[in-house]
Amino acid sequence: MKNISLKVSLLLILGLSIVACNNDDDNTTPTPIETVTKKQVIANYAEIVFANYTKAYNDAVVLETAINAFTATPTDANFTVVKNRWKDARESYGTTEAFRFANGPIDDEDGPEGLLNAWPLDENYIDYVQGNATAGIINNIALFPVINKAVLEGLNEEGTEKNISVGYHAIEFLVWGQDLTAPSANKPGQRPYTDYVTGVAGTASNQSRRADYLKVCADLLTDHLQYLVNEWKVGGAYRTVFLALPENDALTNIYTGIATLAAAELAVERMDTALLNADQEDEHSCFSDNTHRDIALNLQGVINVYKGKYGTIDGPSLEDLVTAANATVATETNTSITDSEAKVGAILTPFDLAISGGLTSTEGAKVRVAVLQLKNLGANLIAGAAKLGLTVNNG
Repeated sequence: MKNISLKVSLLLILGLSIVACNNDDDNTTPTPIETVTKKQVIANYAEIVFANYTKAYNDAVVLETAINAFTATPTDANFTVVKNRWKDARESYGTTEAFRFANGPIDDEDGPEGLLNAWPLDENYIDYVQGNATAGIINNIALFPVINKAVLEGLNEEGTEKNISVGYHAIEFLVWGQDLTAPSANKPGQRPYTDYVTGVAGTASNQSRRADYLKVCADLLTDHLQYLVNEWKVGGAYRTVFLALPENDALTNIYTGIATLAAAELAVERMDTALLNADQEDEHSCFSDNTHRDIALNLQGVINVYKGKYGTIDGPSLEDLVTAANATVATETNTSITDSEAKVGAILTPFDLAISGGLTSTEGAKVRVAVLQLKNLGANLIAGAAKLGLTVNNG
């Protein structure tokens, strides 16, 4: 049997009405508008969330496997593999940020978000830093004699939000170390693989504890992503609740998530704050110099949700609903999406170099232009929601 897209499949199952456009005499044939229902859009969103978290989980498993191989045989080559697998894992996780701020399981009161992607991270809470060779949980054997999942999870954000002990950025720091080079050098952190090799003179102490810490972080990462996969799978606890919500409530949650990410979290917290402070410590992935990918992927997640697409999924979307409700707003939103991609794509990489001169620099000005465009995108998304009778607060 021939494959058909999820969009067509869902429409056939749930019912499809085709609204034929009038044909003018200008030899242009308008594309028919497929009328979709809110219920179909909500169901397609659930499919996207599940598929994206599944991909993030699978990539995290590959990362954990690489970490286990490296800690068993700590060579420079295996260390490079870990770095590459971490970057791969960030590719799939980055787009899931569009599911935050939507009253879902990722960041509700029991959600694992703070154990997955919390930042900025106070490095000396975990391990040695420049000027303090004995800093951190790893080097404090007296206070933390055992390193395991219960201990590290319990220590996360203990005392202050910057006391982050686990998650992607804890792993990032354990792999790259502090980025102590000037932004102009275009280099990430330079932690040596020998930090994990017992008995090597001149390198950091407590190598075996560092290896244990890294392995535990990887194990917790897959645990927490597996939880999200289970919540969103067919028949999963949260998916069942979500699909039973009044349609306007579910759509409001979806819109709140993407509008908040675009206009507030990404534009302000993750970009503008770092720019105004001209400080690489405020960027999202400051150890690996991977922040430019974080930004692009977060934006892509917003686009995925709005257009109802992810991987092989291409289904009923918010865009479809807005187009049917008000074609002008739909066109303005798509223009804003295109402009956002262009402005984000124009930012100099690595991001710490782009912000190093501050707001008044040429490259800093490009970051600010992107920030303003992302805010514009958020406003367009909210305008589209309003055409659907939804009231959205993006924080």
